[in-house]
Amino acid sequence: MDPILEARGLFRFQTVHGEQVPILKDVSFRLEPGSFTTIMGPSGSGKSTLLHLLAGLDSPSAGDVLLGGESLAQADEDRRTAIRRRSIGFVFQFFNLLPDLTVAENVVLPLLIGGERPDRHRALVDELLETLGIARLRDRVPAGLSGGEMQRVSIARALVTRPPLLLADEPTGNLSSKAGEEIVALLRDVVSRFEATVLLVTHNPRDAAAGDRVLFLHDGVLDPGHSLEGDVGVHAVHARLEELGI
Repeated sequence: MDPILEARGLFRFQTVHGEQVPILKDVSFRLEPGSFTTIMGPSGSGKSTLLHLLAGLDSPSAGDVLLGGESLAQADEDRRTAIRRRSIGFVFQFFNLLPDLTVAENVVLPLLIGGERPDRHRALVDELLETLGIARLRDRVPAGLSGGEMQRVSIARALVTRPPLLLADEPTGNLSSKAGEEIVALLRDVVSRFEATVLLVTHNPRDAAAGDRVLFLHDGVLDPGHSLEGDVGVHAVHARLEELGI
C-alpha cells in the first residue's frame, strides 16, 4: 500500500549572521495509512520546521514531500494550498478557534472555506460533536469552554473535511495532565473511527508513547533506526531519550 505521506531527504537551512545554519538534516520517513506516529523532540529540535514542510506551508532547501503520491516541492503555491485543504487536518497547541463563532460554526468553517454547503454534511458534523463529547456545547462560543473542550472542537474542525492525514502540533501543550491524556486518547480513537492517519509532534514523553511508532528528532536529525514500535510505554521513551542523549 502506498504511504499517505513520504518525506525524502529534507534539508532546511536558515541564515544566521550571514551563515547558512541547518535546521533539518536529511530527514526521511513514511506514514502508512491508518497509522498513529509520534515525533518526539525537545524545543529547538526542528519539530515545527518539519511540520511546516510536511504541510507545504514552507519549502525545503533540498528534498521533497510526497502527499498522496504528489510532490509538494514541484507544486506551485495554489496547488499546495489545494492539496493541503484536500488532504490535511490540523490540530494546534493554541486551538485557533474564532472567538465570535459558536462551536458548530467553528467546526464547519473548513467546509465553507472549501465552497461546501455545511447542511450537506450535517450527519458527519453531528457524529463528530457526539464522538468528541461536545454535542451539548454546539451553541457556545470558545470563551465559555475549558481548554480541553476547545481542543476537542479543534479536532472536530480538523476532521470535518474527512482528510486522510491529521497533523497535531503539541496538542496537549496548553492543557492539564488529565485533559491532555483525554485528548491523546481521542486522537488514537480517530485513527480507527474516521480512518485517518495521525502524526503527533510533541516534546512530552507521555504523549509520544501513545504512538504505534515513535520517531526521535534531535538537532535536526531524525534516524528511523532509533524509532520505537508497538506498545511502547513511557519508560521505553525515556530510556531511548537517555540513550540518544536528548
